[in-house]
This record gives sequence, C-alpha cells and structure tokens, in this order.
Amino acid sequence: MANKKNNMYANELIEAEALSWDYILTYLRPPCIRCAIQLGIPDILHKSAHPIMSLSDLIAALPNVNPSKTTFIPILMRVLVDLGLFNYHPQQGDGYSLTSVGRLFVESDPSNKRSIFTFLIQFEIVDSMSDWLRNDLPTAFETAHGKSIWDYCSGESEYSGVFNDAMASDSKLISNLLISDCCSGVFEGLTSLVDVGGGTGTVAMAIAGAFPSLKCTVLDLPHAIGDRKGTQNLEFVAGNMFDKIPHANAILLKWILHDWNDEDCVKILKKCKESIPSKENGGKVIIIDIVMEDNCSNNEQLVQSQHLMDLLVRITYDSKERSNKEWEKLFLDAGFSGYKIITSLGLRSLMEVYP
Repeated sequence: MANKKNNMYANELIEAEALSWDYILTYLRPPCIRCAIQLGIPDILHKSAHPIMSLSDLIAALPNVNPSKTTFIPILMRVLVDLGLFNYHPQQGDGYSLTSVGRLFVESDPSNKRSIFTFLIQFEIVDSMSDWLRNDLPTAFETAHGKSIWDYCSGESEYSGVFNDAMASDSKLISNLLISDCCSGVFEGLTSLVDVGGGTGTVAMAIAGAFPSLKCTVLDLPHAIGDRKGTQNLEFVAGNMFDKIPHANAILLKWILHDWNDEDCVKILKKCKESIPSKENGGKVIIIDIVMEDNCSNNEQLVQSQHLMDLLVRITYDSKERSNKEWEKLFLDAGFSGYKIITSLGLRSLMEVYP
C-alpha cells in the first residue's frame, strides 16, 4: 500500500514538474512568433507555388539568414508547428504549410493579426505587474511608462500609429463578420449609424460599402481622425464621446467599453442614449465586446483567452471584461430598457441595447 501511494505521489510530482516547465518556458513562444514574422515565414509559405513547401525551399527563400545557422530553422519551425501556426508534412520533403492560425500572420491577409501582436509585445506591461501591485498607480502601464495609455498614445506619434494599426487590423476581421449573413440583419432598417471610437474607419467603411443607403459617421479624437476624408455615405468627425455623440438611428461601440471602468461606461452609454431615437423609432446601441463565460463552458481555450484579456485590460486601462449580469447592470444604470445578445463572434459577442 505504501509503495502504491509513493508511486501515485511520484507520478503526480512528475506531471506537476512537466507542467511547471511549460509555464517557465512559455515566455519563448511570442518571440518565436515574432521571429517568424520578421523572417517572413508566413508570407513565404503563403506565396509558395505549392500548398506544401519543403524545408530546403523554405530555407532558400529566407532573406539574409547566415548559412551557418540554417540548421536552426527546423528547430524554430518545430516550435511554430507546436503552436499551431504551421502544419508539418514529414513525407513531403519535410514540408510545411499554413494553418488557419498561421494565415492570420500573413501580411497581405485582410484579417491579419500582425499589428496587434506587435503592439502587445512591444510594451511588456506584465513585467511591471508586481511593482504595480505594490504602488498606488491605477495601472501597470502607468507604472512602466509614467503616464496612462491614453496620454502616452496622444503624445507619442509612433506609438499612436502602432495602436491605430493594431485596432484597424482587428477591425478588418470583425468587419468581415459584421457584413456576413450571420450579422448583417443588425443593420436592416437603419438610415444612419455612428461608429464611436472608430479610429481609421475600417469597420464603418465596410458597413458603408455593404449598405450604400446607410449614412455612417466615425467619431474619434482629433489625433486618430487626422485628415481623413469621407465618401458619399461616410464621414469622419473629430470629437470626444464623453462630450457629445452625433445623432443617428444607431450607435456602434466596437471593443470600446472594455477599456473603461463602470462609471465611465455609464457616462458613455448615457451619451449614446441621448443621441438615438426611442426603441419604437428604431433606436439602439450595437455593442461588440466580450461577455465573460463561466468556467463550466465547453470551450476551455475561449474561457482562458477571456481570462487573459480581462487581466490585460485591468493592468493596461484600469477597466475590466464583464459577465452577462455585469453588462445588464451597466445598461440599466445608464437608463436603457433592455438588451439581447445577438450572436457570438468567437472571443466577443454582438449585443443590441434598447432605450
């Protein structure tokens, strides 16, 4: 009996030790992806004349890699295969092909995540998390950089450009979903829409193109709007959502409210309510944001990503992701009569809120 218990303990210890090494070494994953992007590996595989590219052809296509270090490429590729970016085909010249995840790192892909990946790893906010927990500053970002992310963004043109590119990159994927059959009904019957915090206008341009009779307005801060010009049914307006939002049938808030605390969210929602007609006259606020799943969800990876996103916005913006009940409280506190979750968009959900 004692030997059996000892063996069980030994097995548990071995499993725990292996898992701890996975945690310890996980810091290597983002740099490996960044290296692949910098070498252009996703783009090379995408442009290949064949769906599967042999290792030798891949190495030959890599720019400026020292010949003495080409033996490291299969080591790097093995890690990237483990991470799900590429498929490995040992029977076809040790070949590689892109996965659906890998395609999101191809520069020419309209839904690529390269910019948002670069944005998040450029500022290693989590490195300041323990210091932040010991001080009285509102965020780990401010602990690391001496100012809030909003002040940093408005004062650093290079950073502002990276931030806008990251948001535009994410918006391209959402835009494709919004004008697809699963979501397009949200815009039926509308004559005007304001995309609050719409940045470069990626989402609004897609909606305006798909619905020519719908007048779309992008509202954002002056440094985000810049000198952008609109089209026949699209205009850009520089302003502050806390001051005034242009009147429209509907207001769109894409990944805006998770950047703000509850008090500020209520202020934003009240401004939205002031700018739309009654529910009977078609007024509504369209929100794209995370609705936190509980730990009993069947999609463990989605829940883990939501937990990490919640941590990220808390240490970056002093805000949070919200559960269904927390969203409901916000809407009621802002004076809205009801809401419904229309559909899931993977990590995020599409909601309609009614005055």
